[in-house]
Amino acid sequence: MAKKTSKRGGATTSARSAATAARTRAVRGSREGAAARRVAERDGGVTSRSPAAGRSARLREEYEDQQRKRPRQSQNRQPGIEAEMKPQPESGEDSYRGSGKLLGKAAIITGGDSGIGRAVAVAFAREGADVAIVYLNEHQDARETTRMVEEAGRRCIAIAGDVGEPDVCHEAVERAVRELGRMDIVVNNAAEQHEQESIENITPEQLLKTFQTNIFSCFYMVQAAMRHLGEGAAIINTTSVTAYRGSDHLIDYASTKGAIVAFTRSLATNLAEKNIRVNAVAPGPIWTPLIAASFEPKEVKKFGSDVPMKRAGQPAEVAPSFVFLASDDSIYMTGQVLHPNGGEVVNG
Repeated sequence: MAKKTSKRGGATTSARSAATAARTRAVRGSREGAAARRVAERDGGVTSRSPAAGRSARLREEYEDQQRKRPRQSQNRQPGIEAEMKPQPESGEDSYRGSGKLLGKAAIITGGDSGIGRAVAVAFAREGADVAIVYLNEHQDARETTRMVEEAGRRCIAIAGDVGEPDVCHEAVERAVRELGRMDIVVNNAAEQHEQESIENITPEQLLKTFQTNIFSCFYMVQAAMRHLGEGAAIINTTSVTAYRGSDHLIDYASTKGAIVAFTRSLATNLAEKNIRVNAVAPGPIWTPLIAASFEPKEVKKFGSDVPMKRAGQPAEVAPSFVFLASDDSIYMTGQVLHPNGGEVVNG
């Protein structure tokens, strides 16, 4: 007896099953074919990538090449001059792509003339923010940062002064608000460090100066800015991986960075009811003027090679952490620390 088949809409169940199987084979074949093409398509021995993946790979290769070719060098002043560094740090001028995350906002960035501060200024500008940068006396670096921000279509106010002095911080904040019209973001990034082999070599003058620049300035800037910060404002502090693993030759510096972590968590709790978020970024070894100004030439050459990624990071690789913490993308985060550090594992 012939097998009966049911009919619906003129098509048999057997026919539908056959069609489904055919479609499944076609999809599977398409996927396998696409995978095979991705493997097979080569350009100079490198598997073809999407534009985004290709750009990422090019940047990584460039940074690794810089690590290998970095010459011995040093600078005999703090916090160092970016214009004198070889190779120049990557600030994101050619690599950072904004998407309007900070449109219409204004930020003040201490240590904003070079290094991480410059990269943050560039990224903020690309995201739509006007910025004021506060720096000690590195006027050439400050002019270059101003150029980068203005070429991104935003305003940049450059303010020279020692942020370890409360009056300087107050005047900087007032000028920034006066010229930019508002203040939404405070970035406490200024720092100095002085390598010493023994705690006995740390003079009272060095100890006081390191604490004034690195942690006292955070208090002074926030105190000056509070009357201008409204709901939704963000405060971001630059701490360091040394706050978590210590440093045998930067004892005073690491101590200030640990203090910044405690400051961040305490201030976040204090300001939560005002809807002002306070977070921090703890970079690992980043290629900035502070490095050339702090260490012996042979140490500068190999700087950053001891992390899992085997190279120093670039300021442009750290700046997106600041953008995230400044934007509404992190609206449910306060009292937290981000760790762009090349793969070092930290606790706390």
